[in-house]
Amino acid sequence: MVLKIEQDYGRFKQIIRGHVKKELRKYITSGELIGKQGKKLVSIPIPQIDIPRFRYTDKQSGGVGQGDGDTGTPLGEEDGVGTAGNAEGYHIVEVDITLEEMAELLGEELELPKILPKKCEKINSEKNVYRGIRQAGPQSLRHFRRTYKQALKRQIVSGVYNPENPIVTPFAEDRRYRSLKIVHQPQTKAVIIYMMDVSGSMGQDQKEIVRIESFWIDAWLKLQYKGLETRYIIHDAVAREVDAETFFHTRESGGTIISSAYKLALKMIKEDYDPDQWNIYPFHFSDGDNWSGSDTQECLELLQKDFFTFCNAFCYGQVESEYGSGQFLKDLTERFGATHEKLITSKIENRDKIIDSIKTFLGKGK
Repeated sequence: MVLKIEQDYGRFKQIIRGHVKKELRKYITSGELIGKQGKKLVSIPIPQIDIPRFRYTDKQSGGVGQGDGDTGTPLGEEDGVGTAGNAEGYHIVEVDITLEEMAELLGEELELPKILPKKCEKINSEKNVYRGIRQAGPQSLRHFRRTYKQALKRQIVSGVYNPENPIVTPFAEDRRYRSLKIVHQPQTKAVIIYMMDVSGSMGQDQKEIVRIESFWIDAWLKLQYKGLETRYIIHDAVAREVDAETFFHTRESGGTIISSAYKLALKMIKEDYDPDQWNIYPFHFSDGDNWSGSDTQECLELLQKDFFTFCNAFCYGQVESEYGSGQFLKDLTERFGATHEKLITSKIENRDKIIDSIKTFLGKGK
């Protein structure tokens, strides 16, 4: 029987889930929400208003219903007049929800399809399962049902079993134990390689958009792959690999050579991630500026020759900047078209477009 407290808790969770889903776009685009995350939880602020109730005081005269008055006379104090009160008011309660639940809600809201990983027959993981039965083993692994059946069979065959007095007493030879078997299972792996332009034209607002979007892309892909790895590359005129903290908080200046990041990403893939065994997702975020047309042509060749061959999909997000020209997205579209099988592009004008960008990147289930 389900206890009432468990029913109430389940109903509370459904209410919270419904509220979060209703306001999901607001929460997803909030950098403050990411900042409140714990190890596996994020804190969601839920508005709460206490139920109104009468409060009696020691005052015995005056008030509603006493004394003279004309029709239309306002009750109580006038607007803006009065003393400090002692009543409770509007509160914000923070509830914790797991990142997995948030990612599931994101998937439901955006109708994201489940990703079908590559079958990696060359990589196998070993899993211990208790599927076999044997006649010897520790008491902790004794299989009570199989032991009872064996004892019952023995008594029926020997003629000892009495249906009117169905007592079954297992002997030592009746005992059966679970046995360990090692099962080899195909293992799927995935890596995300984030690349971000940190040149002078990419301001703090643009980097914050990249930070928020990449966080939720991570959360969704972690639902699809248990062994997800993440690598980070920043670039201006030169690219280098950094950790997550540096990726999201670096302030750089100078020019932009996009091919430097693409070459470093390809070096990572060739050295550490066999395309036959890994699902590879490069994400590049930029404001669309590049140093020269010749470098842009080199980037397009790298995409055509290498990235489209090695990767599940190459995702390019162009963040709007008052200093960026946005030319790189135009060059990508002109070369590969708007519906290329492996190239997914998104234009992110502001924070409100983060959700739409995530939908564009992950909506094809690649």
